Amino acid sequence: MILLTGATGNVGRELHELLPEARTLDRSSGADLARPETLDLKGVDTVFLVWPFLTSEGARTLMPKIAEHAQKVVYLSSSAVRFGADTDPITRLHADLETTVQASGLEWTILRADTFASNALGWAGQLQAGDVVRGPDSAATAVIDPADIAAVAAAVLRDSRPGTTYTLTGPDVLSRADQVRILGEALGRELRFDATPFDDARAQLLADGRPPALVEALIGSAQNRPASDLVTTTVEDLTGRPAHTFRAWADRNLATFA
Repeated sequence: MILLTGATGNVGRELHELLPEARTLDRSSGADLARPETLDLKGVDTVFLVWPFLTSEGARTLMPKIAEHAQKVVYLSSSAVRFGADTDPITRLHADLETTVQASGLEWTILRADTFASNALGWAGQLQAGDVVRGPDSAATAVIDPADIAAVAAAVLRDSRPGTTYTLTGPDVLSRADQVRILGEALGRELRFDATPFDDARAQLLADGRPPALVEALIGSAQNRPASDLVTTTVEDLTGRPAHTFRAWADRNLATFA
């Protein structure tokens, strides 16, 4: 039995479609990763772990609870960890979780995913209102479709490769301006990305009511993540098909931006 955490997220929804027999974390029953004593892990032998918090506190309590029942854990991390743990708060969080998972005594596999294509969904409101996307810029990376992350996760969950860390990327290195341009091509509109100074972006996010810790994590990630030209074949190696392009992701999600 596989337990999927994060089953309502962009990757989790895709993964649950591929593994409909898997159990999902049921918050309606009071189950909460932050409170391991609420988790029902009877019969679970493998856990797909998505950590939804901005701090690693609690992970060291969670892992022994998982180890009481399960034998294997697959953790969804970030490709930025390869640059070092101190790049930004989100990367540091993933690095801490990787260390905790590796020290758990469980068989582990780590999936380090590059920038999610679905991050662009945050631009939907702006594109429904006009042709300019404004926001903080970030270094170009090989943006990956969450469906590809899910496909790799399904392959690994079914056929565990313990002690392995995989880096998952899309096929093309793209800046935020590139992504906006491609969205415009898909929509048949000429769109433009207007980079917002980080201090202005921080002030706007705080004014929108975002929690300060989340704002600092988002701005830190955008500001400090190094550029990467890494493109891997991991998706094709583990699924038998090439990774989707950002345009393919955009075509599937056009209704959100129209």
